Amino acid sequence: MTSPATSASTSLDIDVRPLSGHTGAEIHGVDLREELDDATVAEIRAALHRWKVVFFRGQHLTHAQQVAFGRRFGKLTLSHPHLKATPDGFPEILPIDSRLYEQHFGPRAELRNRKVTYDNGWHTDVTAVVNPPAGSILRAEIVPPYGGDTQWTNLVAAYDALPEPLQRLADSLRAKHSFGNPFLQRGEFGKKVQANPLLAIHPVVRVHPETGERALFVSPSFTSPENEIVGFGPRQSRAILELFYEQIARPEFTVRWRWSPGDVAFWDNRATAHLGPSDLAHLDFDRVLYRVTIEGDVPVGVDGRESELVLGEPFGAA
Repeated sequence: MTSPATSASTSLDIDVRPLSGHTGAEIHGVDLREELDDATVAEIRAALHRWKVVFFRGQHLTHAQQVAFGRRFGKLTLSHPHLKATPDGFPEILPIDSRLYEQHFGPRAELRNRKVTYDNGWHTDVTAVVNPPAGSILRAEIVPPYGGDTQWTNLVAAYDALPEPLQRLADSLRAKHSFGNPFLQRGEFGKKVQANPLLAIHPVVRVHPETGERALFVSPSFTSPENEIVGFGPRQSRAILELFYEQIARPEFTVRWRWSPGDVAFWDNRATAHLGPSDLAHLDFDRVLYRVTIEGDVPVGVDGRESELVLGEPFGAA
């Protein structure tokens, strides 16, 4: 693995090239279509821990190859707690497919209402469950000629940059997470959300189980003001959460990825949030990507307390 300011090949010929001061690195010298040895997996894991999200250009994986790559890093979950629209024979894979959204959310009245991702606000994947995924792996198949970029932010760097009094406050807080986004209550998807409500209480700061780092674990799409901080009213929660939302969205903690067909992004879901595109709704472009997620552990706060399951079931392996 390289230092933050340099790029150099390791003895395994893996070339890690940082993309910003805090977040994201490209990895070269690895063919994800091949079976990876333990040393290569360890190098990728180390880069992931350092940079929080890593990218591989032009891999052009099949469904089976994507699943095989993901399994080198842990058990894979079912595609989603509420969605079963998976490719035949691959229940682990969630299509992020602009061509499917009308099936999930109902017809659009005009092109400007066209949906190209399930959630285009800052979020960490599936934090409404008590054990959110440890990591997510997304590969691109069809991308628009322009637009459709994805951004990631480093929740560890965001926490580290808080003034100490705000760190101490955040360390002491717990917040409710659910599928509270009004858009996600629409159509067939909304019916599934209502039939299987999910609610978990997580620490606002979680301790990473492998690195020991502290991450500001707020997910605006799941910790809405209605899902208030435990012990606070909605108005107080809104004021506190807005401080944290502003912090995680600061540009210096982020990286932006311009997709090309065949690209793969692998992020640590315990230490990042990401932002789907919102610049394609008025354009008639298809965008198709495929995601797998790695089964996660139950978050633990600074005080050693685990997250609490309120509604639903843990997000288990496929």
